[in-house]
Amino acid sequence: EVQLVESGGGLVQAGGALRRSCAASGFIFDDYARGWFRQARGKEREVVSYIRGFDGTTYYADSVKGRFTISVDNAKNTVYLQMNSLKPEDTAVYYCAVGLSTLTLETMTGLSWGQGTQVTVSS
Repeated sequence: EVQLVESGGGLVQAGGALRRSCAASGFIFDDYARGWFRQARGKEREVVSYIRGFDGTTYYADSVKGRFTISVDNAKNTVYLQMNSLKPEDTAVYYCAVGLSTLTLETMTGLSWGQGTQVTVSS
């Protein structure tokens, strides 16, 4: 069983930065896909970014492109999300997830989820 533990959320002013971490335990292949999602109040959960394990290909939602960076440390079994130039519209609960492929992340099926952490960006 895969367990994901997140850290690094909180409150920040607009223009600031936060770094999210998601440490995995259990049986995870390096070529699994790992991603970050967010869900703002009253909205559906959406993909923010993901990274394909076997070749490191990344995807970013248009709303975060150029501001957020996803990375993986396979030795630590940890995926990171560096969030820069934060905006109030980035306010949401952020979740990490692991899946067998990027398709499972895109469709949010068969994923292992982190506990979710609130990120609040004040104006």
